[in-house]
Amino acid sequence: MPSALPTGWFQVAWSADIGERAVVPLHYFGRDLVAFRAADGKVNVLDAYCQHLGANLAHGGCVVDDGIQCPFHGWVWDGEGRNVSIPYEKRPNRGRRIRSYPVTEKNECVYIWHDVAGREPQWEVPDGLVVLGDHVASSRYFPFTDECRTRFDRVKVHPQIIAENAVDPHHFRFVHNTPISPRVLRESHGYPTWSVKVGFGRRWADGVDRPGDTMNTIEIYWSGLGVSFNGEQTKDGIRVISICATPVDDTHSDIFAGYWISDHTDAFAERLAAAKRALPDDIRIWQHQRYLDQPGLAPSEAAGFKELRAWARSFYPDADGHGG
Repeated sequence: MPSALPTGWFQVAWSADIGERAVVPLHYFGRDLVAFRAADGKVNVLDAYCQHLGANLAHGGCVVDDGIQCPFHGWVWDGEGRNVSIPYEKRPNRGRRIRSYPVTEKNECVYIWHDVAGREPQWEVPDGLVVLGDHVASSRYFPFTDECRTRFDRVKVHPQIIAENAVDPHHFRFVHNTPISPRVLRESHGYPTWSVKVGFGRRWADGVDRPGDTMNTIEIYWSGLGVSFNGEQTKDGIRVISICATPVDDTHSDIFAGYWISDHTDAFAERLAAAKRALPDDIRIWQHQRYLDQPGLAPSEAAGFKELRAWARSFYPDADGHGG
């Protein structure tokens, strides 16, 4: 299996999950974490354990004006993991620090930057409603309510497996029951993004991209291995789906799925339900799939898989490239 500690941005919560002055326990990358919305409204994420005597800040800790206060002895840690107050001492302990993670709150999501080498973020989280093209960016969408947010906990899948769907048009026939395999119309990639336009049905049978024609297409955009957006246009309108997988441990990930539905018709509930149908079908496959380092690829798919896996390697520790 590829490393379960890739470099990049990874979703750890929905913004709505972390209310005013809320403290939330998390567990990702094999570590116990604590997320808290500080008094100024900013979300912070730290390793969970107080560096005084090891109490877990996520269980009983509370937000105070200067940061998060430990439930055991009241030590206060700011969003950078520095001790700023010991209530029974004149000075804080400046020699101890809790590991902190860069946080971005965007797309109604909370993302942390993970890098085993401790480097600062190397790119920004994209705006999912902007990077998929003008037809997506110019549309209006129904409010992003609770029913638009889904999380699948502890799925036995590595984020790279999910990214490989971007170069796997043939699975649509057998997993999602499309009449014919879609055609890859356009593809580009570099560090840290992978972008694909896929066409469905006879409209795109010749496999030739027609810029500006987006009917019956999906635009797929990956930002590293942790953040992805799909923008699909059909006669019923546009829907944008975020699929973000974050490693929990060596073999499992949480999958966050968000759904934005264009509001040019009133059939919100039906269109949202339709948008949600595909991912569970994929998850049923992933849960029981074994990663093959050297798969037996057919000629029509080999180049895409090999290129994506080469791209993915750049996000792993000790790899030759940006991720190492």
